[in-house]
Amino acid sequence: MCTLSTEADRHQAQLLDGARIAADIRNEVRADVASLHETAGVVPCLVVVRVGDDPASLVYVRNKVRTSEELGLRSEHRALPTETTTDDLLSLLATLNARDDVDGILVQLPLPAHVDEARVLESVGLLKDVDGFHPLNVGRLHQDRPALVPCTPAGIVELLLREGVAISGARACVVGRSRIVGRPLAELLLQHDATVTICHSRTRDLTFVTSQADILIAAIGRAGFIRGEHVKPGATVIDVGMNKITDETAARQLFGDDADRRIETIRQRGYTLVGDVHPAEVKAVAGRLTPVPGGVGPLTVAMLMRNTVTAAMRRRGFV
Repeated sequence: MCTLSTEADRHQAQLLDGARIAADIRNEVRADVASLHETAGVVPCLVVVRVGDDPASLVYVRNKVRTSEELGLRSEHRALPTETTTDDLLSLLATLNARDDVDGILVQLPLPAHVDEARVLESVGLLKDVDGFHPLNVGRLHQDRPALVPCTPAGIVELLLREGVAISGARACVVGRSRIVGRPLAELLLQHDATVTICHSRTRDLTFVTSQADILIAAIGRAGFIRGEHVKPGATVIDVGMNKITDETAARQLFGDDADRRIETIRQRGYTLVGDVHPAEVKAVAGRLTPVPGGVGPLTVAMLMRNTVTAAMRRRGFV
């Protein structure tokens, strides 16, 4: 028997093109770098410090260094062995803090377990803390004072603003309370007059809470966790997750009609990427959705570049 598809069956969320917005931001940064060099003879410098041989960290660092060079910034990559001690790392950071030609310092996370991460992050100079993780930058953010803001939350807000998503007056729900994404993002949304709820592993009746949100952000690191039932029809959904899946059956369940392409990727690379959102289910409910990959990831790197230029200008009193 033949049945007609309903409008709901045909609905597909509009994909928010984070890669395009990131390209716009990079072009703005490139222009700012050129202007800073022309007017003040300054070329902003970013130093990325990596400890150990984590494959994912190596890829991220290469991407950051390559992007900075493409935009006209100077970059340095300090690759340290896994056995580097906390004191060794603190000594390097002291040297970088003292160098007047260094504008931004980024310590790639995660660090090896034996390194005191809190001490390391606190030792990055406040004005060079382009990741926005220093406690004083965190405090300034929560006081709505000028600060270097963590790159992923800042990129998400840029995406919402540039895509015309109404934040003021909206109900926003952030699933995940990390100090890197969830908490600073909630603060930024509050500053744009959203009504914000932060959810986590102990939130009661999570589905009810998330389904009230006009803007839903998933940042928990669990593949496909946010299902269609979690989403208010027509909501804007931002997927921060970046998870690898290797099982073809799981890919078919997650991606539905788009699974063949993903399965081919698994066969070629050994994995495909999925966010914290169940793509097939959420596409059928949400109004707008960020893809994985190509959504939030490019924005994070673009905002790092912007933070580096901002740091260079602030250190010299230009802003």
